[in-house]
Amino acid sequence: MSAVETHSGALILDALAEPGPLVTVELRPPRTDLGREGVMAAWIDLHHTLSRLTREKLFVFLTDNAVGAAEEESLAHIGANVGEAIDLRRVVPILTTKHTLTYCENFARRAASEGFDALTVLGGDKGVGPPRCVPHGSELRAILSRKVPSLTLGGWANPHRDAEEQVRFVTAPDSHARFALSQIVSHHSLPGVEGLLRAMDEHRAGVPIIFGVFFYRSANPKTLDVLSRFFPVPTEELTREFEGGASAEEICARTIRELRAVGADKIYVSNLGNRSAGRRLKRILEQV
Repeated sequence: MSAVETHSGALILDALAEPGPLVTVELRPPRTDLGREGVMAAWIDLHHTLSRLTREKLFVFLTDNAVGAAEEESLAHIGANVGEAIDLRRVVPILTTKHTLTYCENFARRAASEGFDALTVLGGDKGVGPPRCVPHGSELRAILSRKVPSLTLGGWANPHRDAEEQVRFVTAPDSHARFALSQIVSHHSLPGVEGLLRAMDEHRAGVPIIFGVFFYRSANPKTLDVLSRFFPVPTEELTREFEGGASAEEICARTIRELRAVGADKIYVSNLGNRSAGRRLKRILEQV
């Protein structure tokens, strides 16, 4: 690992402890149904993007079978092909419970041995894919915290649900979460974000939350309908914004601005695409 910085604990925790805004990126490993040449080309794109983003001191979360689509396993490719070129502490894999327990334990061990220092552990969507190996992400985090204590583990929070319940989920002694990703939100769901932040503050919860922002490329009804199966999509509002002439980058920037205005200044941006993530993110941030 070509790390030039020295930090105590996981690098992502150091960044989350710093005051002020933080922008991170969520990327997807290639889908398994692309065929050999397609998978190879997609990995090359992802490797280049990871190198560019981490050189710019950005953190990247790597999904695990996002929205039910089977994805290539991230560790083998990244550890073998770009592990020496980038600081793997800036890459945070996501692991769901939608695998065998043996797979999950081996995944965590390999992540630690490759040089990753954090892992986000989620339950995973119950409606698609294989069954969970344990009922909840917290149970898998409990197992992995014993098996691989060197890894910093992250959890999950949902601003679209009861705030008090979500605070208990991420702060309970048996949660084993040092940080949490949130479900996708937007400037059309600010009350839920504010409610969660208020509850976290009232309980003096010290678990930082990284709020999810989705890069909607269009208001295509079929696409929005598919996405709405996995997270709340403000379909009517987005359609009005696009029909009013707003660009995809402008809408995404608006969400980031308004999240920051209510105190949600740590975010991850999803759906930027592996080939052009850096360029798209730059255009978005120029409008924030």
